[in-house]
Amino acid sequence: MKCALVRPDGTVHHEERHPTLASRGPEAVTENILQIAAGLAAKARADGLEPVAVGIAVPGVVDEENGVAVWSANVGFRDVPIKQRLEERLGLPAALGHDVRVGGIAEARLGAGRGERHVLFAAIGTGIAAALVINGVGYHGAHGAAGELGHIVVRPGGPECPCGARGCLEAIASARAIGARYAELSGKSDATAFTVVSSINTDKVARLVWHEAIEALADGLITAQALFDVSVLVLGGGLAEAGDTLITPLTREMEKRLTFHRMPRIVTAALGDTAGCKGAALLALDHLEQTK
Repeated sequence: MKCALVRPDGTVHHEERHPTLASRGPEAVTENILQIAAGLAAKARADGLEPVAVGIAVPGVVDEENGVAVWSANVGFRDVPIKQRLEERLGLPAALGHDVRVGGIAEARLGAGRGERHVLFAAIGTGIAAALVINGVGYHGAHGAAGELGHIVVRPGGPECPCGARGCLEAIASARAIGARYAELSGKSDATAFTVVSSINTDKVARLVWHEAIEALADGLITAQALFDVSVLVLGGGLAEAGDTLITPLTREMEKRLTFHRMPRIVTAALGDTAGCKGAALLALDHLEQTK
């Protein structure tokens, strides 16, 4: 868990990291979150500051309106009313968001998308997900599941995805999938996406796997652009650390697929792994403003 005390202007006063304790089950994770949040509030007061709200972001399916973590496989959450639990424990208003969506909010307001009205933030790591942010507000959809970019089918009948479908973008172009594909073709069982990126200039198998991933990403992202028509596409997650090795060929492949669509400006995320904390804080401040 990445945790922070964040000022209203987005600057971080204090930050901490803690294990989730996911192996102990969802109730242990929830209690851990509550204790850490209470500790952060106490730290703020000890530093002469007054905490005004608490924001939290979790992966999976999130009911933001009711503050319920509907389903988060990583930590075992099933219909956990975490917003209510936080408010009861801390006596502060709370807001719950999706981890990628709050990261997108932070990048749109404070990071690489700052100054733009229409931003798509795509996190490409172990999985792939996206967040549409319009005028600084994240779109969460009717059921809290908007932005599942990784589950657009780009190769019908292709590799099996953890979601159960075949040919999803995540099954081809996520860091996990890139490492698995290279291991399959090269026989190097310990391969990762980093192995592929660092070997592109010397290894034809790495070049092939990277090209496959870039083409799949271009297909998925050009579909997103057809739907959302954003002005800037912010790429985050571990794979975005490849920088120009990712952006240059991805831009080229997306441009090949353009017809009447407008090409977004493609940039890498600016906030790194602080985006989630900052985005959760922004969400909490928005909630506070709306409930005044």
